[in-house]
Amino acid sequence: MSPVLMWFRSDLRIHDNTALATAARQGPVIAIFLRSVPHWRRHGHGANKLDFWQRGVVALRESLAGLGIPLLHRDIDDFRDAPGVLLALAHEHGARALHFNHEYPLDEQRRDSAVMAAFTQAGLAVHGHHDAVAFAPGELLTGKGDYYGVFTPFAKAWHRQLTPRRLALHDAPAPQTTPGIESSPLPELPAVEDAPVDASQWPAGEDAGGDRLERFLRFRGRHYSAQRDFPGVRGTSELSPYLALGMLSHRQCLQAVLAENDGSLAEGNAGLTSWVNELVWREFYRHVVVGFPHVCRHQPFQAWTRDLPWRDDEAGFTAWCQGRTGYPIVDAAMRQLVQTGWMHNRLRMVSAMFLAKHLLIDWRRGEAFFLRHLVDGEFCANNGGWQWAASTGTDAVPYFRIFNPTTQAQRFDPEGSFIADFVPELSNLSPRQRHDPPNDARQRLHYPAPIVDHKAARQRALETFSALKTPTNRL
Repeated sequence: MSPVLMWFRSDLRIHDNTALATAARQGPVIAIFLRSVPHWRRHGHGANKLDFWQRGVVALRESLAGLGIPLLHRDIDDFRDAPGVLLALAHEHGARALHFNHEYPLDEQRRDSAVMAAFTQAGLAVHGHHDAVAFAPGELLTGKGDYYGVFTPFAKAWHRQLTPRRLALHDAPAPQTTPGIESSPLPELPAVEDAPVDASQWPAGEDAGGDRLERFLRFRGRHYSAQRDFPGVRGTSELSPYLALGMLSHRQCLQAVLAENDGSLAEGNAGLTSWVNELVWREFYRHVVVGFPHVCRHQPFQAWTRDLPWRDDEAGFTAWCQGRTGYPIVDAAMRQLVQTGWMHNRLRMVSAMFLAKHLLIDWRRGEAFFLRHLVDGEFCANNGGWQWAASTGTDAVPYFRIFNPTTQAQRFDPEGSFIADFVPELSNLSPRQRHDPPNDARQRLHYPAPIVDHKAARQRALETFSALKTPTNRL
């Protein structure tokens, strides 16, 4: 029987993989991975994400080898090269079909549409599968037939229409007779100026993801809602890198919650249901990029914010990037990002809002900086989170809500332990002083004064947004 091709992208697992399971039922499988480093770099992905991706592909190759499935690797410079390379592989190996799981940002949609058109024109079957979401974009719509632009009604519809079939897990394929094709070696990543963080912080592969999921639900999941906002406590799942590259599926996560929470996703333990809510947010943002594609073109979701007069403040932006703003909780967050490739979710909101509101610097610059450093960098979630914090996006925080970094630190890092970890020059101060060091301590410790006064910055942001705000122009 002629083989079928399975094209892996951000779905690096053999268990519960819709496209792989479907391909395996149709015949012997040859797996493909197209590495698009120049394209990914042009679109802002940094060394941490690419290194994690690379290590994930190595782990996937080992898993596939145990099933007798070879993994062929090809390097391409641009997504536009994908149709030709995949067709050449299909012809070379006499493959009769191609399977892949959909990705939703606009560039990825265009790439996949071109691949499908090329295979169809060549008389070969091609099948895209909606694997990363419970509902394909367009399945959940408002009463008017529009895509949801607000999270809460989307989440209600998601829970209301969810069925067990949508959460059914796909078994890993049974081992097949090896088709006599050797897996390709995966060349080292090209050298880049920014070296990745220590790989031991983020072990790659679905086994590592599954272990982290199990430990989270066993030890922290039930306390998630109470602990999730405290960066000094290991209260979050830390699963975002594994979800971003598909080393875990959302179904595996939700099925694990069902097993822990008496069969419910919406009721029961507050910690578990709160975490489910975060998984639904991830899906919501994937629907948003399809329903409102202008957000993929560097545009704000809210039309009335398009002409905001963002400030040109290179010194302020550099201070923010380097964790030298003079606000310890913001600086600790930014240093955590650069040093570990990850940032606590509460602090993503605090640091993003500081850039967009306190400094009035274009949120797109912060979005790009995050994507460059995050090991879990993913367009949909990153863009959605930044637009939320900047009050330009879906379900966005009202423009007049502006976090006070010092009170955020006092509330969510009361002992200043997180600050002490990532701003060590302040570690010998009392917890109270860590939140807002006195001037003499700043000078003695060579820690900067605040680059902007909170009250003055807040007033400036309010005046800037309110001067522009015209509700009739809102989407």
